[in-house]
Amino acid sequence: MTVSTEGTVTVLPPGGPAAPARPIPAVRRGSASRGTLLLLEAVVAFAAALVLPLLARGFKLDPLDRIAQVSGLAAIQLRFALVGLLFIAAVALAMRLRKGRHFNLTVRIAAAAIAGLASGFVAAGAVVALHGTPWPMFGLNGDSGRIVEWAHAVANGRPSGSPVYPPAPLYTLGYYAEWFRGGNTAYAFKDLQILGAAAFGPLVYLCWRMLLSPVRALAFGVAPAFALIDAYKPYSQTVLVLLVPVLVALVVSLSRSAAQGWRPLLIKGAGFGALLGVLFLTYSGWFLWSAAGVFFAALLYFPWRTGRLGRLKGAAFLGTTLAAFLVVAGRYLMVMLTEGQTTKDYNFRFDNFTDPAYYLMWRTDMPGKVGDWPPPGEYGGVGLFALVTFVCLGAAIWLGIRKPMVVTIAAMFISAWVMRMYIASHMYETQTVQLYTRTNNQLLYCGLLLCALVAHLVSQRMAARRAESATGSEAAGGTAGTGLPGREGAVIGALCALLLLLGTVSSSMADRYMPAKENTYRILPWVSHTITEKDGSCPKYAPGGTCSKDGDQTWLSFIR
Repeated sequence: MTVSTEGTVTVLPPGGPAAPARPIPAVRRGSASRGTLLLLEAVVAFAAALVLPLLARGFKLDPLDRIAQVSGLAAIQLRFALVGLLFIAAVALAMRLRKGRHFNLTVRIAAAAIAGLASGFVAAGAVVALHGTPWPMFGLNGDSGRIVEWAHAVANGRPSGSPVYPPAPLYTLGYYAEWFRGGNTAYAFKDLQILGAAAFGPLVYLCWRMLLSPVRALAFGVAPAFALIDAYKPYSQTVLVLLVPVLVALVVSLSRSAAQGWRPLLIKGAGFGALLGVLFLTYSGWFLWSAAGVFFAALLYFPWRTGRLGRLKGAAFLGTTLAAFLVVAGRYLMVMLTEGQTTKDYNFRFDNFTDPAYYLMWRTDMPGKVGDWPPPGEYGGVGLFALVTFVCLGAAIWLGIRKPMVVTIAAMFISAWVMRMYIASHMYETQTVQLYTRTNNQLLYCGLLLCALVAHLVSQRMAARRAESATGSEAAGGTAGTGLPGREGAVIGALCALLLLLGTVSSSMADRYMPAKENTYRILPWVSHTITEKDGSCPKYAPGGTCSKDGDQTWLSFIR
C-alpha cells in the first residue's frame, strides 16, 4: 500500500502492482482546501508575531541600563521558549492522538507560529530599546529623519525630497500617521519599525511556502533570513528575503507553464507581476543585482521543447507578469531609468575601504571598535565559513542541477557578485559607491540558502530511498529496516532545534539595538532617548533628565 500526495491510498495486490490500482479515500484530515490552510498559517504566523511585542510593553525597566537590557532579553527569551514549546507539545500530542489524524495540520500551525514568534522576538527587543520614548530609532537624524520628512510631504500631497527613493515606505508611513498618529510621521515611524520587524518572519515564511513544506520552509528559508532582520529600516531587508523565493517560484512556474491551463496560467502570471511590482516600489536595489541571474534562469527553464503551444504559454505567462508589474510599478521604473541614472552616491562607508571579495559579515555604516578587518582566515586569509559556503554552492549545483530553485538562487548569487565587482571596479574613476556594499546581504542570504538547500536535497534523497526500501520490503512480504526513525520524530526534532536556533539568533539581533553611547547601531535608540518630545518634555529615561532638539550627538567624536 502506498499513499499519494493527492490524498488517496492506492492498494496493491499481494505480489506487486500487476493488477490495476484501485483508489480509495484516504484517512480524512479535514475538508479544508489548500488555500484555507495557508490562510490559517498566515493568521497564526502574524498573531504569533504580535505576542512578544505586546507582552514586552508591560516590562518595567530602564532601557539604558545594561542589566535591565539583559533582563529584558532573558524575559523575552523565556516567553518565546514557553510559547514555542506549547506549539511543539501540541505536535507531539497530535502524533499520539487519534492515530495522528491531525498531525500534519498541527505541524503547519507550529511552523507558522515559530516563524512569527522569531521575528516577534526582535520586535519585542525594539519595544524594550525604545521604552519610555515616543521617537523612532535615531529620532529625526540620518535616514530616519529624511524618511519621516519625506513621508510627511507625500501624505500632504507634496513631492518627497528624492524622486528615486522607493515610494511605498513613504506612502505607508504617511497614511499610517494620518490614520493612527494624528499626522505625526515621526512617532508613527516608531510603530512601523516595531511592526515591520514583527512582520518579517510571517512574510518570509509564507513566501517560502510557495515552494516548500512547512518545516522545510522554516528550516531552509526562514532560518537563513534571520541573519538579515532589521528593526531600523525593516522594509529593505524584508524585500530581499521575499524577492528570492518569489523569483524562484516565478521560474518554477515558468518551467511548468506548458502544462497549465490558460486561465490559471494568466492569473498566476498577473499575481507574480503585481507582487513583484509591490516589492519594487518598496526597495528596488535587489532587482538590479538579481536581474542578470534571473534572466539566465528564465532562459534556461523557458519551455522551449514543448511545442508551439507550450512556447506560446510560456511567452503569455511572462508577458502577463511583465504587464502586471508595469501596471503596479511602471511609473516608478521610468523614474529610476531616467533620474536614477543621474543620482550619485558619494558617501564612502566603512566597508568601501575593505577587500571587496569579503561579504560574509557587514559591520554596517557604524562599525564600532574594529581590529583586523576582514578577520584573518585559515586558508589564504579566507575563513572556514567562506569555504563551507563555496563548497555548498558547488554541492547544491551538483545535487540540484535540474532544479529551478537551486539554479535560480545560484544565478542570483553569481549575478550579485558580478554586479558588486563591476560597481566597485569603477569606484576610483567615478568617486561614487552606488551602494555596492549592500550586495553583502544578497550574497550572504543566497549563500546561506545554498547551504540549506544541500541539506534539503540530501534529506529528500534519503526520504526517497527510505520509501523505496519500505515499498520493496512490503512487496516482498517483510518489513522495512532502513535504520532511520519515522517522519514524525524527525519533524518534532527539527522544530525543537529550529525553536532554539531562531531564539538565539533573534536575541542576538535584538541585542544589537539595545541603547548604548557607542559607534554602532546601539547609538540609534540611545539618541531617541535624548530628544525633546513634542510637548517640550524629555523622554522618561533621558540620561540625567536632559535632552535637546537633535538629541545627544557627542557620540560623533568616537568616529573622528
